[in-house]
Amino acid sequence: MTTLGIALALACAAMANLGMLCKHRGACESPEIRLRSPLRSAVSLFDSTWWTIGFAVAAAAWVLHVAAMAVAPLSLVQAVIAGGLVLLAYPATRYFGHSLSRREWIGLGLAAAGLAFLAVTVPHAHESEGYSVATMIAFETVTIGVGFALFASGVLRRGSICHGVVLGLSSGLLIGVSNVAIKALTEGAESGIALLFSPWTAVAVIGGLGAFFALARGMQLGDAIPVIATASVASNCSAILGGVVVFGDPIGSGLADGLARGLAFAAVIAAAALLPAPRSGPTPA
Repeated sequence: MTTLGIALALACAAMANLGMLCKHRGACESPEIRLRSPLRSAVSLFDSTWWTIGFAVAAAAWVLHVAAMAVAPLSLVQAVIAGGLVLLAYPATRYFGHSLSRREWIGLGLAAAGLAFLAVTVPHAHESEGYSVATMIAFETVTIGVGFALFASGVLRRGSICHGVVLGLSSGLLIGVSNVAIKALTEGAESGIALLFSPWTAVAVIGGLGAFFALARGMQLGDAIPVIATASVASNCSAILGGVVVFGDPIGSGLADGLARGLAFAAVIAAAALLPAPRSGPTPA
């Protein structure tokens, strides 16, 4: 089942990257996001064909993500998706007119290497055996607090590419909050309508709504590659940490195995961190 989870995560990564590029183009051609009128801002985004297409693609990617989390450890799923940043390069340069620096290409290669090693070590992973509610509450409270603090910072200090990256970071953390909550829902015994009344459903919705507006505004302020990569870094790092801290996902079955897989995780995350390279100005879409 873990192998299936990795395949689903790879498909999710490819579709999520494509959806992000479409949404960036749509956000740039939409009116400025105003939090005092969130409904009107959301409607204006969906008036853009590019944003609507991107949202639909991202929704399909989300379904694949939930399916992957249901059959594989959360930290492994997120590490594969983090490595899936390598899949961003081709559509970004070929179809959306973006360029990647040497530093970003190095990051993509490092991501591919880390992803390949994780795939080779699949037999060592196992399913989650439950989680502590207290640990879950503590993790989600801290993460959602930091996410919304960055959201406020990026919105209040508006008007620069740097603040666009801050909002991308906020969006990623809030996506991570939702991913950890969704993983908790897949671990529970509830089904059907009972899921609607679970506190983790509320947490997932709050995180998702915050991420929606943070990402949209961040894309209006920043270049596509830095904002997308920063959001991916934050979402994957927070969800991987949640998998290890909350759900007890293993780093490895022994010391040597743990060190090797730990280096692979570090390579994937470091690669994602390299991708938001400094730029002198916006790249035309």
